[in-house]
Amino acid sequence: MSDSQKIESAYRAAKDRYAELDVDCDAAIERLSTIAISLHCWQGDDVGGFEVKEEGLDGGGIMATGAYPGKARTADELRADVEKALSLIPGKHRLNLHASYAETDRKVERDELEAKHFAAWIDWAKANGLGMDFNGTFFAHPKAESGFTLSNADEAIRKFWVKHGIACRKIGAAMGKALGTPCVTNTWIPDGYKDIPIDRKGPRQRLKKSLDEMFAEKIDKTQLLDAVESKLFGIGSESYVVGSHEFYLGYAVANNTLLCLDTGHFHPTEVVSDKISAVMTFVEEILLHVSRGVRWDSDHVVILSDELKALAAELVRGGYLDRTHIGLDFFDASINRVAAWVIGTRCMIKALLIALLEPTKLLRDAEDRAEFTTRLAMLEEIKTLPAGAVWDFYCTKQNVPPQQQWLKEITDYEQKVTSLRG
Repeated sequence: MSDSQKIESAYRAAKDRYAELDVDCDAAIERLSTIAISLHCWQGDDVGGFEVKEEGLDGGGIMATGAYPGKARTADELRADVEKALSLIPGKHRLNLHASYAETDRKVERDELEAKHFAAWIDWAKANGLGMDFNGTFFAHPKAESGFTLSNADEAIRKFWVKHGIACRKIGAAMGKALGTPCVTNTWIPDGYKDIPIDRKGPRQRLKKSLDEMFAEKIDKTQLLDAVESKLFGIGSESYVVGSHEFYLGYAVANNTLLCLDTGHFHPTEVVSDKISAVMTFVEEILLHVSRGVRWDSDHVVILSDELKALAAELVRGGYLDRTHIGLDFFDASINRVAAWVIGTRCMIKALLIALLEPTKLLRDAEDRAEFTTRLAMLEEIKTLPAGAVWDFYCTKQNVPPQQQWLKEITDYEQKVTSLRG
């Protein structure tokens, strides 16, 4: 029996097992094929970008650790690496780009960026049938050295970053228009204090003013969706972050923007899976940045953890999939960077598949009848259902390698391409 025949045979057996619980495997994988994950460009080059940088500037709280050889040095190399990763990931997905990945023939200040500086990215995305998302880059810049951008007390600096945000919205809208799918344009800033501040109010008032100015122009939502992203603390802003969760939740509700929930941006004992139904009661849509924090917001590669599965389960159980934009946000320079994309994205998709295969009605009915023994017992029993057989079948149906077979392609790509980069 060939490998493909073994996979199909295992899938038929899995279908029968799931059918006993009134779960339709064919419907689950059909729904899964419609969910796009936004791959973050910055995994491929350690958040470097391609603009001319000032010597000595740090990342403003952004730090990729490790020195694995072969990172992308040019936009063409980065695009090639993304293409390789996408060839090993089932489904049709998106690319998430930072403003610092502009391609220019001269130094262009961030408040002067235009869609033409991303024309090659847009053409590439169109050729590959991909949607795009976008982010302002409010770090690693001389005007961010103080640790404050949109909340800066210096009016000239604050206005500079407002202009950058406005420019990014126009770029995002151009991407959405060109590609025929809304571009989620996210705003995250590193603003905060290392030690205990006296004035917590002033910076937040200035941040609100800046956001109001940035979002003043109404843009067609078929082209652009605005998102705001919170954080609990950062490197150099351990005691106070201006854009806290409470701040941005209030802003999103009041101004009808998307709220971005980053799985690494909360206290280690908090879980984003518990926040989804709470914020979805008040906001129309959310953006997820899926990462894996280890002791702090360390942006490790996403794995198939209990929390990732809980996150996916909440999206499915609550009927939130059509109101959620899922993006990844990690940057590990200690392992093969293309493999990191593949591992993290495949795990995110696996978690969604497991959620779509859950006998949710059976579990909800038991809960509604207060049969909590049945609920707990079934939650444990379904953990060993043959989701892996369904995953392998889905991968072959999508013409990507199942199981660990994709690793050989990564090894070949490293030998022939990335290892030659010096």
